[in-house]
This record gives sequence, C-alpha cells and structure tokens, in this order.
Amino acid sequence: MHSPSASPAGPAPATPGRRERRRGPSLRQARLGTGLVLFAYVLTHLLNHALGNVSLAAMEDGLALVAALWLNPAALLVLYTALIGHLLLGLHALYERRLFEWRPAEAAQLALGLAIPALLLNHIVGTRIGFAAEGLEKGYAQVLYLFWTASPWSGAQQAAVLVVAWLHGCFGLYFWLRLKPGFGPASPWLLAVAILVPVLALLGFAQGGRAVAALARDPAWRAEALAPVHLGLPAQAERLAAIRDGLLAAYAAAVALVLAARGARTLTETRRGSVRLTYPDGRVVKVPRGTSVLEASRRNNIPHASVCGGRGRCSTCRVRVLDGMEGRGVPAAGAAERAVLDRIRASPGVRLACQFRPDRDLAVAPLFPPHPRPTQARMRERAQSGEEHFIAVMFVDLRGSTRLAQERLPYDTVFVINRFLGAVGHAVREAGGQANQFLGDGMMVLFGLNTDPETAARSALRAVEAIAEHVAALNGMLSADLGQSLRYGIGLHAGTAIVGEMGDEIDARFTALGDTVNVASRLQGLTKPLDCVAIVSEAVYAAARMPAPPLSELTVAGRTGTLRARLVANPGATAADDRSAHAGPGPGAPLDGYRSS
Repeated sequence: MHSPSASPAGPAPATPGRRERRRGPSLRQARLGTGLVLFAYVLTHLLNHALGNVSLAAMEDGLALVAALWLNPAALLVLYTALIGHLLLGLHALYERRLFEWRPAEAAQLALGLAIPALLLNHIVGTRIGFAAEGLEKGYAQVLYLFWTASPWSGAQQAAVLVVAWLHGCFGLYFWLRLKPGFGPASPWLLAVAILVPVLALLGFAQGGRAVAALARDPAWRAEALAPVHLGLPAQAERLAAIRDGLLAAYAAAVALVLAARGARTLTETRRGSVRLTYPDGRVVKVPRGTSVLEASRRNNIPHASVCGGRGRCSTCRVRVLDGMEGRGVPAAGAAERAVLDRIRASPGVRLACQFRPDRDLAVAPLFPPHPRPTQARMRERAQSGEEHFIAVMFVDLRGSTRLAQERLPYDTVFVINRFLGAVGHAVREAGGQANQFLGDGMMVLFGLNTDPETAARSALRAVEAIAEHVAALNGMLSADLGQSLRYGIGLHAGTAIVGEMGDEIDARFTALGDTVNVASRLQGLTKPLDCVAIVSEAVYAAARMPAPPLSELTVAGRTGTLRARLVANPGATAADDRSAHAGPGPGAPLDGYRSS
C-alpha cells in the first residue's frame, strides 16, 4: 500500500482557482483509497483466520459474515476496482521513481507489493474464479484440507501471502501516519496490533488445519467435504490452472513493460542533454534533463532532507530556486506539488525537490537540515518557517551555577547542571511543552506550537508547578552532596511570535523570536532581584481564560510603560500563600529600577 500525503499543517485559505485544481483526487489519494480498501479486506480475512483458535465452526461462521460484507455486488465492485487500481498505480509508481537508492523500509514495501500479485493469484483463481467460472463452492474445510493435508507447500505459500500482504499494508500505513499528529503516543499500540493480528491468524490457520486433518480420517466426511462440487474435476482443475498461468504471464509482462519503459525514458532524457545544479556550498552537479533536484542530490551524495522518502508528502525536501525570477522561468508545479505548496503557504520560488525537475541550469538552496527526524517534521508542518504563531514562552535558569563551578570539579558541575536540565525538561514535556534551546545552565521552552492558545497557556502554567515538583525531588537526592538546594528562576509570557527554521543551510534550528520571547527572557532575569521563583505575565492568564491572581506592575527593559505580572514565591502554593510569602510590592505598585541583565 503506498502512503499518501502527510498531514497538513492547516489548510490555506481557499480560492476559486485552488478549488478548481483540487476537484479530483490526486494519484497519492487514489493509492491511499484503494490501499485502505485492500487493507480492510486483508484485515477481515486475518481476523477470520484467527477464529480458528476457537473452532472450525467459528471460522465457518466468520466466513459467512465476511462473505456478506465483501461478496455483495456493491462491495465486489469496490473491491475489484481497488485491486486493479492499486496494482496499476503501483506499477505507475515503479515507473515514476527514477532512483532505486531507497531506505530499507521503502525497498521492503516495494518488494512486498510486487510479490503480492504473484503469490495471491493461485488463491484467487482457486476460490473466487473457481466459484464464478466453474461453480466450485469451497469453504474453510476444503481450503484447509488442501493447504494443510493435501499440499502443505501450497499452505506455506498461503501463509506467506498473508504475511506479505499484511506487512505491505503496514508499511504503507506507517509511511502515511508517521507524520500525523498523535502518531507517537499511538505507535506502541499500533505496533502491538500489527504483530498480534498476523500471529493470531497464523495460529488460527494452524489450529483449523489440525481440526480438518482429524476430520479427514473419517471416510464419510471426506466423501462429503471433498466431493467434486467443492474441489472440482481434473478438467476443471486444468482450466483453472491455465487461467492462473495466463494471469501470471500477464503480470510478469506488465512489470517487464514498466522496466522497459523506464529504460527508454532514461535513454530519451540522456539524449535531451543535461542540466547543471549549483548548491549553496559551491558544489555543481550535472544530471540528465528530467531528473528531480532530490534525485540529483542523492545521486551525487549530497545530504538532502526528505522525511517521506521523496513522495511529495512531508515538504521537508523543499528548496528555493535562485534564478533571480522567484522561480517563474522554470516548469510549473504539477497538481500534487501545488497542493503541498499551497498547504504550507510557500513563497514564490520555493519548490519541492522531489517533484521539481529543472529544464535548465539553476542554483538551488535546500531549506531544511539534511537529516530531520519525523518528530521535527511534524513540528515544522504545524508551524512553518516564518509563520506568526501564538505561543507561550518560558525561560528557566539555574541560579548560582558560577559559584557551583568554582567549588567543584568540572565533571561534578556538568553532572549537576545536566540533572537540573533533565528535571526541568521532564517537567515541561509532561505539561505539554517543548524544550527548544539549552542556554548554558538554562533553557527556553515553547508551548502551543501544535495547540490552541488556551491549551498552550494552561500547559505553561502547569509546567511552573511541575518544575517545582521535579526540582524539589532532585534537591532531595542531591542535598547531602551539595550541601545546598538548587535554586532557579522562571519567566513566562504569551503572545504572537515568529517561529521557524533560523540559521544557515548547514546549521539551522527551529526556534522562535520576537517581543514575546524577549519579554519572557527579561521576566526571568527579574526573578533574582525581586526574590521570587517565577514571574508570570497577565497575558498568560488571559490566554488561559483563567482569573488572574493579584498582579504587580513591572518595568521591563526595552518596553515602554509597565507590564502586569504575578510574582510567584512558591509555584506549588496557593495564590494566598504566594501573597503572604512574597514581601515585594503589592498589586498596582510599579517596580522601577529593575532591569534584566
């Protein structure tokens, strides 16, 4: 099953022209639809086989339900359309892919997909075509007898078909779902299902085969269950074998035709000449005209990001065309590429390297680091480079680290700081935040890259308390060795910031910048002179839609006027406890003279 496009970060505003481009499904969507139908068909059959762990009668009863589901005219039309369509689309994908240097999972998916028709034809001809052409009515009893007793080799082949078809479908689902929100937490459960279903099916197949082998010792059962009405006469078997051989030959010819067409295309493109592509580091590569930029990078061992493997789904392979005309003088993007570019609101001159095939010499600049992880890709899909996004920003800093370094060996200092950063990191991740930058003995944390403002702000407020709990536990472990407790300061602010990849083409980081980030940093800097653990701005409570506790007015460097914020002396205490514990100015009293360092 071939995977479709990755989950969109959010649809771009629709326009009449865009709606016209998206009237029909793309080839990827067609592969997804047909693949899901076939995966559902395989799943129901595997579950039916698993009933063999109960009894042979349970398998027969389950078969009646499966037949009612799939063998009615409407379902058969959908099933056969999906089967033929997915096969043709798979051959088309084989033709389209110009480079065979794939990752092991991609190569396995292709090999399994090509093997399925050859392995499955014998079963299809013996059951479905045997029923339609010869009137043979085979149930589980007849099929299990053939596969378990009469021809164990055929049984092994059928078991291989089950495993191959299931693995092919699972690979396809993985390539589709791995960029979807929520895949990470769900992946252990999905893996468990992916393992249990075929294992239970094969065990049920074996149990059913043993039950039939026991029944076959009874001559009366053999006479009834193995009658010609079920298994057919020799002449019928010969006709079905001829049909099977013809279909196998046709399939082999189709694969050979695709491979020949690939060779002819390569020869034609070579005769059409070549193009030169220049990369930001000065490397120039020469490739046949018609080669995609991603293929050019791979052929010349130039690292190039491509989380989805070059299928035009994740957009991490995107490049900027540096031709001085914002990419207007190059071949236009196709419907599939245009859909992805519209989804990410790409600026003029940005193209997908896996889809863009230059027809003249060009300079291109990849926009993402060469080896992004899928989790990074999901984050980038939700908050694209240069996008304004509402986030809550938290700065956490360990106090007294300079004195700590003076009093201890370097190894001990690094150990303590890493334990502190680990405790804070665990706390913010539990609350729903993402540690974005490590700043020596502190870190910057972002909330809301993939949630709404209210959820982001509430998660940030939970993180303040969670950090207090984790650091308190860490102090309990280290107090005997340190002779003191680790103290820290937190600054928390919320608002709109610019998020995206920032840096050069070699070392770019996903981060945020803007006034919201600066204010959060300066609030953290004020925690020490104001003798509090955390300072939370009024904007955080407003975004969280929570009543704000008593607030103080602060003068923050770089901003005109004052900023209202809560000074938190004990993050785990109630608001009343905070007010009694904090000896600083009350609500409304400006705190002049304090500036962040």
